[in-house]
Amino acid sequence: MKIGNLFAHTSLVLRHKWGVLRNCAKCGLIWRGLVHDLSKFTPSEFFESVRYYQGNRSPIGACRRDRGYSLAWLHHKGRNKHHLEYWYDGECKEQPLMPYKYAVECVCDKLAATRTYAGKSYSSSLPLEHWRRYGCKVAANEKTLRFLDEIFIDVEAHGEDYVLCKKYMKAKYREICS
Repeated sequence: MKIGNLFAHTSLVLRHKWGVLRNCAKCGLIWRGLVHDLSKFTPSEFFESVRYYQGNRSPIGACRRDRGYSLAWLHHKGRNKHHLEYWYDGECKEQPLMPYKYAVECVCDKLAATRTYAGKSYSSSLPLEHWRRYGCKVAANEKTLRFLDEIFIDVEAHGEDYVLCKKYMKAKYREICS
């Protein structure tokens, strides 16, 4: 394990968590922002992520390319309800709807992750690009997927400030998921 990766990864996770907290606070979900991704500091997630740290994208992909799987991801998605994969049950005909607070945290997470990894090259179109490339391909409840898709379309069209507010999120979730 490289000591430089240890500090760089910790810094990246903390910057990401700060971004999620800011986003969640704008949406009225301060607690979700505070407890977001605490599992990243557990040994099973932390040390694998330090080993595969790259700085410009998640270490999970690098681990998957090396090993064929990521134990950190399996641990993470099973403990964090803001991930679509948490709500997947392969045996069901219909996947459960992601509850409001986790759906909003999911948005806040994806926006913060995109901003953290993109740095100065961030633009309001990047979250939708990332969502369309990776996120929307997850087997999940159709209403949850539609909610997230419409949010990222609105981020591209109007910016994060338009989307990141309690009134907007509640109205959009009610419109699609009720």
